[in-house]
Amino acid sequence: MMLINNKRKNIRALAETLRYSLYVITHPLDGFWDLTHENRGSVGAANIIIAMALLTQLFKLQYTSFLFIKIIWEHVNVAQIILSFLAPIFIGCLANWGLTTLFDGKGSMKQIYMAVGYALTPYVLIQFPMIFISNLMTAEEGAFYSYSITFSLIWCGILIVSAVMMIHDYSLSKAILMLVATIVGIMLIVFVLLLFFSLVSDAVAYFVSLYKEIVFRFY
Repeated sequence: MMLINNKRKNIRALAETLRYSLYVITHPLDGFWDLTHENRGSVGAANIIIAMALLTQLFKLQYTSFLFIKIIWEHVNVAQIILSFLAPIFIGCLANWGLTTLFDGKGSMKQIYMAVGYALTPYVLIQFPMIFISNLMTAEEGAFYSYSITFSLIWCGILIVSAVMMIHDYSLSKAILMLVATIVGIMLIVFVLLLFFSLVSDAVAYFVSLYKEIVFRFY
C-alpha cells in the first residue's frame, strides 16, 4: 500500500513539474529562476518534453501535408533523424556547461538540461497541432504554416536565452555571447568526435588487414 502511495505521489509530482512548463514559457525569467533555484522543475519532465519534441519532429515528417513537406521515406534514415535531433541537445548542454564553468556560470549540467527541455515546450505546443492543420490548408495558406513554425522556433530561442540568463546569472549580452560560444563549442566537439571515430576506424581497418596478412602468410 505504501509503495502504491509513493508511486502516486511521484506521478503527481511529475505531472506538477510538467504542468509548470506552461508557466515557464509565459513567464520565462521568473519561470527559469524558480525552475532551477526553487526546484520547480524535474529531469523527468524535461525528458518527457524532449521525447515529445522528438515525436513531433518524426510525426511532422510523416503526416504534414505534402504541400509543405515533401519526403520519400524510402530514402530516410530514421535513426539518423533521431540522432540529428538529440545529439545537438546533449552536446549543446555539455558545451554550455563547459564554457559557462570557465566564465563564472552558476548552472549545473542538470539545470542546463532541464532548462533546454522546458524551452522546447513551444515546439511541441505549436508544431504538433500544425501537423494536422496543414492537411486542412491550401497552398495559398502556406504563409500561415510557415509563420507558425517560425514563431515556435523564435519562441524557443527566446526561452533558451532567458534560461541562460537565469541559470548562470548572466546579463542579456553575456548570455547571447555564451550561446554563440556554445554553438562554436558544439561544432568543435562534433569535429573532434568525427576525427576520433575516423582514426579509430582507420586503426581497426589497419589491424584487420594486418591480421589477414599474417594468417595468409603463416596458414
